[in-house]
Amino acid sequence: MSDTAPLTIRLNSNDNVVVARAEILPGTSIPGENVSTNAPIPRGHKIATQAIPKGATVTKYDQIIGFASEDIAPGDHIHTHNCEFRAVDRDYQFATDLRETQMVPEAERRTFEGYVRKNGSVGTRNYIGILTSVNCSATVAKYIADSFNATGKLNDYPNIDGVSAFVHATGCGMADSGDGYANLQRTLWGFARHPNFAGVLIVGLGCEVNQIPFLLDAYGLELNDTFQTMTIQESGGTRKTVDGAIERITTMLEPANAAVRTKVPASELTVALQCGGSDAYSGITANPALGNAVDRVVANGGTGILAETPEIYGAEHLLTRRAVNAEVGQKLVDRIKWWEDYTARNHGSMDNNPSPGNKAGGLTTILEKSLGAAAKGGTTNLTGVYKYAEPIDTKGFVFMDSPGFDPASITGEVASGANLVCFTTGRGSVYGCKPAPSIKLATNTPMYNAMSEDMDINAGQIADGDATIEQVGEEIFDYMLDVASGKKSKSEELGFGDNEFIPWQVGAVM
Repeated sequence: MSDTAPLTIRLNSNDNVVVARAEILPGTSIPGENVSTNAPIPRGHKIATQAIPKGATVTKYDQIIGFASEDIAPGDHIHTHNCEFRAVDRDYQFATDLRETQMVPEAERRTFEGYVRKNGSVGTRNYIGILTSVNCSATVAKYIADSFNATGKLNDYPNIDGVSAFVHATGCGMADSGDGYANLQRTLWGFARHPNFAGVLIVGLGCEVNQIPFLLDAYGLELNDTFQTMTIQESGGTRKTVDGAIERITTMLEPANAAVRTKVPASELTVALQCGGSDAYSGITANPALGNAVDRVVANGGTGILAETPEIYGAEHLLTRRAVNAEVGQKLVDRIKWWEDYTARNHGSMDNNPSPGNKAGGLTTILEKSLGAAAKGGTTNLTGVYKYAEPIDTKGFVFMDSPGFDPASITGEVASGANLVCFTTGRGSVYGCKPAPSIKLATNTPMYNAMSEDMDINAGQIADGDATIEQVGEEIFDYMLDVASGKKSKSEELGFGDNEFIPWQVGAVM
């Protein structure tokens, strides 16, 4: 932290809390706040700047983040011991906070080096993917991938990023209709058509609920030289399936390797926005900096996808005001209502989030976490709201419904069309993704220094007083274009991405 950086962070003049930049001892006078601390304050945690009677609201970001569960004195540490979640009525206004985006003229837009596919879509990577219709074909799919990646067969094909198997834990023992089935089919269809693949093979068992012919018929998928399917039962068992798959994928290698990067406008970027292992700095540094970068993506004609519906709960009323019309705003409200019913039916609570790690990092309630998480979406208008893994068919800032579990959420975003992932973390997530590279943004400098092999950019320099949100936003945007052009992110260098394909499972397992 810079020697000139203040001891605390005030986010809004109307707030009755400030945030500690570093650990603060009892009896420390807080400059500019006319209070002294009454207890040790961990880094990132909140300090009351005025008396808050029991039952009164605790405010941060000029929004309600919780309610005092006991009388709170000026200088007290505010956290789970004296601040609690309560459901609050939110004023859902639609299209009342719209602003005109200053679009960059087409001739002046930033560019990156991407793979232009036959259908005009643009990839940032060049994988061959093995998809599985059911968990029963997962081991066979891994055998197929290993036969290429672990044997040196790809050494003669330097333009291919790898042959990767995307296995999962469902596909049978499920209803053949409803939310769960639709989620899985949209996910598989989205990956099958993803521009980061030069070729795709789908492998099934043969008797599962999630039949491959149903998937092909439902989404109009046509077989060709670079998109093929097979089942273990029809192929004659494990060894024959593996041998047959190797032959099929081998025929894809030459055309895949022939793909070359060409200059394309930044409007071809579709970025998945994610936060995981969050802390109190997430909403102060990395998330608003990523939001600034997303504003730059949108101004260049591209798309940013915000997700994790439980982690915008309590902030969704701010997003509905940015919706381009009432229809888009109502779609978001409908997803919130679905989640309230979903958690109630499963005897849960929307405040089951934040996690223990989030709370250790200073986040007290889901309301506080959501207000910080929503900052990833920047400031532009909300142009669309989509179901999980539903294809994104509009440019700009959009929202996709998903759980807050990061791998499941990002799997849906990639299926929706994201060709790049930006992931903010305060506690230190080591997530990585295939086929869309994942950029990791650290919210604080101590964690960045401790986990520098996993982190791409240190947004903690904002809290340190060494950079502004705008400066780090520009750094993130520049890095997006570099990674989209082929620069490996830290998680790619570490080999992550083979085990993070997690379709969202909804419904009974039968």
